[in-house]
Amino acid sequence: MTPHKNKKALVILPTLNEAKNLPLLIPKVLAHDGFRVLIVDDRSTDGTGDVADELARQFPGRIEVIHRTGTRGLGLSYAEAFPQAAAADVDVICQMDADLSHDPQHLPEIVAATDQHDVVVGSRYTAGAGLVDWPGYRAALSRFANAYVRTVTGLRARDCTSGYRCWRRAAVQRIQWERIGAEGFAFLVETLCEAAQMGCAIGEVPVVFVGRRHGASKLTARVFRESLIVPWRVLMRFRGRRPKPQ
Repeated sequence: MTPHKNKKALVILPTLNEAKNLPLLIPKVLAHDGFRVLIVDDRSTDGTGDVADELARQFPGRIEVIHRTGTRGLGLSYAEAFPQAAAADVDVICQMDADLSHDPQHLPEIVAATDQHDVVVGSRYTAGAGLVDWPGYRAALSRFANAYVRTVTGLRARDCTSGYRCWRRAAVQRIQWERIGAEGFAFLVETLCEAAQMGCAIGEVPVVFVGRRHGASKLTARVFRESLIVPWRVLMRFRGRRPKPQ
């Protein structure tokens, strides 16, 4: 399937111990013409970095690999990768998980929606979306987190915590990445708030979210605590101003 109007897309793929999942995911992403991948390995201990390098050799010119050396964290990985991606010759920049929960079949539709929106969220909570093989407590926690974020920040998106997104490159360039401080999943909320404050139009496309097949969840108590604090920190940063209309 070809991206809408042949847009050039770069998918940022942060990894931490995803050696089993990466070889399954990458061919499905690159099956879409015009897509490239930037793998950001966060010092994996299961050989994911070596797997990423081998995939880059298998798909020359379509995969780049960053081997991080600093403090681990999903947000830190993205904060390092996004500015590099924004300098690349691409039209849109996507972000997705490497645990096979984000089905690459949705990528063309998410990319196409950037015709109308600056940032498009692959949403689990809009009409036509769904959750498959996800524990009930995780689904309840996710819904609570989204209600909490919307109440605190005023964001209108139904799924503010989804990590499946696509940005117009111009929108990425407008974000002040030096002030993004969240290290974990709260990065997703912080960047969406920043985008809204910059006046970016935020849209949603329904996706089917599938539970992880291999490996362990990266949701820790520390990450959860940060997720509770960051919405308030963002609100204070803008001195109580709610996001602009999206």
